[in-house]
Amino acid sequence: MKYFPLGRTGMRVSQISFGASSLGGVFRSVREQDAIQAVHTALDLGVNYIDVAPAYGGTKAESVLGKALKGINRSDFYVSTKVGKYTAIDGYGKDTFDYSADGIRRSLDQSSERIGVDYFDVVYLHDIEYLDRRHTEWALLEGLQTLHDLRAEGRIGAVGIGMYPPDLWQRVLEKCSIDVGLSHNLYTLQNNRLLDLLPLAKARGIGMINASPFASGLLTSRGAPVWHPATPVQRAVFEKAAAFCRACGSCIEKLALQFSSQHPEIVTTMFSSADPASVKKNIAWSEEPMDVELLLRVHQILEPVANQNWKYS
Repeated sequence: MKYFPLGRTGMRVSQISFGASSLGGVFRSVREQDAIQAVHTALDLGVNYIDVAPAYGGTKAESVLGKALKGINRSDFYVSTKVGKYTAIDGYGKDTFDYSADGIRRSLDQSSERIGVDYFDVVYLHDIEYLDRRHTEWALLEGLQTLHDLRAEGRIGAVGIGMYPPDLWQRVLEKCSIDVGLSHNLYTLQNNRLLDLLPLAKARGIGMINASPFASGLLTSRGAPVWHPATPVQRAVFEKAAAFCRACGSCIEKLALQFSSQHPEIVTTMFSSADPASVKKNIAWSEEPMDVELLLRVHQILEPVANQNWKYS
């Protein structure tokens, strides 16, 4: 496993990092023991950065992660969580938002208890673009100031934002004081908009994390979950690409993981899985040469949806 500096944070993170959303059953139902073993497998294979959020599975992901990390030396991993967005335990999309100082501090206390840590290496304001950006200014004013206060108090190591829209990222990278940005679905086989943001982030010393190499399930043989906003016509394009990879004796998951994780300007690519075998495969794939000819053909198939933006909120 290779390790690279994450902006100005002082952290050296593994080229592949672990997103814990799957532990909360966000994409499919999971067995808790499998989820715990998936975390252990990632750590055993050199992954040293794990990200989670109370919104994943209505706090379930944090609780399962806490069980997985019990007894593991805190110096063996970096861990981050998010604040501001909270999802009901009975379903994706039933969200509430609270970027107030009191709300953020209360959320962080609860996350600490669930995960079993008293210090987070990074804390992100979560999905500040949701609900047609009605809470964006609240998050960037009171929310961001609260994270800076928590960093000054020694409670957290770095201040971050985790979100999706490229235009809002441009504004945040230009105007806001953050240490880390967690972007998702912006450097995949289908979308390369993250590359436009990296020079500005690098110039300002902001570490950028590339999450969701499988495009929230679109770039998998199983396909995206029902909550994904892609239309049936758009989903069919991704299904065609997956079928082509199978016909070539490969799978789209392998190509997607390799493409997203092997760009020289991307510090770390974060994937999520609650299956230990899948964790092993993804880490192994990241270290294998990519089939360039297959990549070119798949890009041709995906051309009708290239750089398509989704409205997750």
